[in-house]
Amino acid sequence: MKERLEMFRVLTEAPGISGYEKEIRQIIRRYVEPYATVQTDNLGSIVCRKEGSQANPRIMLPGHIDEIGFMVSHITKEGFIKFVPLGGWWDQVLLAQKVTIKTARGDITGVIGSKPPHILSADERKKMVEKKDMFIDVGAASAEEAKNDFGIKPGDPIIPVCPFECLHNPKYMLAKAWDDRVGCALFIDVIKELAGTDHPNTVFGVGTVQEEVGLRGAGTAAEVVNPDICLTLDVSVAGDIPGMKQDELPNEKLGKGPVILLADGSAIPNIQLRDFAVAVAEANGIPYQFSALMGGGTDSGRVQFHRAGVPTLVIGMPTRYIHSHASILNYDDYENTLKLLVAMIKKLDAATVRSLTE
Repeated sequence: MKERLEMFRVLTEAPGISGYEKEIRQIIRRYVEPYATVQTDNLGSIVCRKEGSQANPRIMLPGHIDEIGFMVSHITKEGFIKFVPLGGWWDQVLLAQKVTIKTARGDITGVIGSKPPHILSADERKKMVEKKDMFIDVGAASAEEAKNDFGIKPGDPIIPVCPFECLHNPKYMLAKAWDDRVGCALFIDVIKELAGTDHPNTVFGVGTVQEEVGLRGAGTAAEVVNPDICLTLDVSVAGDIPGMKQDELPNEKLGKGPVILLADGSAIPNIQLRDFAVAVAEANGIPYQFSALMGGGTDSGRVQFHRAGVPTLVIGMPTRYIHSHASILNYDDYENTLKLLVAMIKKLDAATVRSLTE
């Protein structure tokens, strides 16, 4: 467990917003190279091939390596940094949060600020501050100092800051970028679990780029893999927090097992593949949950369109507070998700995969 927790720390603390995924790609390569053949596509997705006893079927396990973040748009004459989002941010979670600006000269720490409430009118204080009215304070006294002394320039990536930490109950783990470094950890561990084990297929763990800005890496990576089946690994929105009604979606809970997604805004799963996942979970005593979340999408939404079509299914990790600086997931859910994936892969032979589209 200690070794796995260290992998979680390294993966989540690494910077890697959409379009700037080089560092996290290098980290994944180091973890996977002892067990798989590694290549990249021209957009930057990393493809890790683990061969089994048969070349086909080809099973794609995408987990996107990009996290949400920001990019420097310009610098004010007073030395404050204006920014644009890369990925979906709710304005309400941004103020007073710490960030790191990655410059060619090194890292610059800053904090997201806005006009203080003390000088706002009563009506203004009732309104949510919008990103366009925010800025990042890096402690520069002028634009010239920010540019010349700090080395900040337009286009520099801005990374949320939140160190990995196990909470008082160590099964609950706090970090930035669980969306979707947990998917990356899963395909790394799947490949390691399959090392020296017979499986009737070839498995491709794929760290896709630019998922948060339009599922872009999934399309180019699918051209490299040419998958027969796709099991997308991503987070799922946990609903076990105050304010949620019993019959309100999402209703998945931390500690109750992996989430089998019934539908989202980008894809409806292959029904036979969904039922296969349920059957494998029940046969192996693995707890599972269902969810339907129509407000977002995953890499399945792009991979399913590859060539004549690819049967897809999203297997998610219930996670609290995604698309913020800090989110929480449960270690037991990770272990059960890993067990489910390995058990499914061992049964996905050519005949089984062929039956999914008959």
